[in-house]
Amino acid sequence: MEKVNLKSGEFLVKDVDANSIFIPEEFNEEQRMIAQTCRDFLEAEVYPNLDKTEKGDRALMKSILQKAGELGMLGIAIPEQYNGFGQDFKTQMLVAETTGAGYSFSVAYMCHCGIGTMPIMYYGNEEQRQKYVTRLATGELIGAYCLTEPGAGSDANSGKTQAKLSEDGKHYILNGQKMWITNGGFCDTQVVFAKIDNDRILSAFIVESNWPGVVIGPDEHKMGIKGSSTTQIYYNDVKVPVENMIGGRGEGFRIALSILHMGRMKLGANVIGAAKQTITDAVRYSNKRKQFNTQISNFGAIKHKLAQMAIKAFAHESAIYRVSKDVDILLDQYKAEGCDYGRASIDAISHYAVEDAVLKVWGSEMLDYVVDEGVQIHGGMGYSAEMNIDKGYRDSRINRIFEGTNEINRLLVVESATKRALKGEYDLFGPAEELYNNVGSITDSAKAGESYYEEKLRFVKNFKKAVMLAVYSTNKALGKKFMNEQEVVNNLSNMIMELYIAESLALRIQKLEGLKGANPIHRDILDVFVYDAASIIRKNAKDAIYSSIEGEEAENLNKAIKTLTHVKGINTKDARRRIADKMIENNEYKF
Repeated sequence: MEKVNLKSGEFLVKDVDANSIFIPEEFNEEQRMIAQTCRDFLEAEVYPNLDKTEKGDRALMKSILQKAGELGMLGIAIPEQYNGFGQDFKTQMLVAETTGAGYSFSVAYMCHCGIGTMPIMYYGNEEQRQKYVTRLATGELIGAYCLTEPGAGSDANSGKTQAKLSEDGKHYILNGQKMWITNGGFCDTQVVFAKIDNDRILSAFIVESNWPGVVIGPDEHKMGIKGSSTTQIYYNDVKVPVENMIGGRGEGFRIALSILHMGRMKLGANVIGAAKQTITDAVRYSNKRKQFNTQISNFGAIKHKLAQMAIKAFAHESAIYRVSKDVDILLDQYKAEGCDYGRASIDAISHYAVEDAVLKVWGSEMLDYVVDEGVQIHGGMGYSAEMNIDKGYRDSRINRIFEGTNEINRLLVVESATKRALKGEYDLFGPAEELYNNVGSITDSAKAGESYYEEKLRFVKNFKKAVMLAVYSTNKALGKKFMNEQEVVNNLSNMIMELYIAESLALRIQKLEGLKGANPIHRDILDVFVYDAASIIRKNAKDAIYSSIEGEEAENLNKAIKTLTHVKGINTKDARRRIADKMIENNEYKF
């Protein structure tokens, strides 16, 4: 496969060949076996214990994590020299997806494997990796990540936890409080962020839970993910050896932000597993449930719901594995340049800041849609705690909050994309200005005799032009106030997200068709998604423009947006029915 990857955000201005991306249908036998091992583990260890873990059995959840460690599931992203399996990023994302069907376990698991372990792996020195990562990879130790405080949530660097060097210079004396700590009730190690003396910027430390002065509070009573231990942790004159600082003094905020990039991207994969499980549950219930002397899966309204759930999940999955390959290519490039594996990994992930914010927001909202419709399809039984859809519905809601709220991440999509363009990483404002200056002559660029994919990719290219035109015109009108007008930025972010998912879906289906031949259902999925995306992009562009610009200029811009978001009409009813009928026939989500 050709190694071609774009810089973060460059998809806004550059076309991509379908053969250059990775699609999940290309996973090899070893990768599929790893995913199957994870599925088997959920069936054997997680699902039989759901009722117990939902009641907050800390010891049981920890023992399940330790069993996962015995199978090697905790070391997927860890190099072999630290007792891991050293799998590439695509495989890590496949494991994140598969374990996403594990309800609260997936939260405990992803916390340990990600933010609880990887700060030490990515930023720690060799001694720290040998002492801690080797045992975190096997489950001998279970990790947690301690950043949030009562007064420091989205504004993480405003934390008040303090670290002062002891008189003998051998320890930092840690005092403060952390909250919303996943795995807090049973973790052995904690990555803790604190400010040294009067520093403005955080530093990071490895703290062991059994050290004197570490006080772990009771589990919080939460709406969902009830099987995941979430606590406050207090530090009262905790003596942290100076050698337990991760990275350098004042590097903690950078570490925190970089690790959140990783967490967002892997959350984007995690929600796919939860969505697929929910869709399968909904399909099977609709095939069993009878009303008016027929299965409810025969009703058009139910078919619409099932199809839309599947379309969103399939589209999001396409984007996840597209960017996973980009990360792998950049990681290999950094390693070839002599970069340490840990730093190469996190720098490659962090580079794709635009995409990870897109995938965190779009994926979490995709899952919220899926579980909500899943409850609706179950009817009254969906509101009963007897059904797993109840857990899925409650568990989903946190995804829009942690790893950075969706409000923050929507702002980051636009801020990161425009900043990178202004730094010269790619030319966004040049072609955007040209569109703006020629707004009256913009056409949809349709050509006679277009093939199916030529037409679809033309639609996508026009979406890019619509985004560029909206970003440029609103930025020009608002000037320095641009990022402060958050409603407008949200509109632009919504446009960018729909564009990225639509393009990823189109490229996946085009490549898949080249590998395995045409599949009418896949084309139905693409047809409906692009048709809907055009409306979403058009509506958000209009809102952004009318909120920033007035008079003839606004009208001319919106006329151009209407042209650029024009797509061919399709029979969405029949397309969705065909998609739903395929799942109903298979009695599961299977594409």
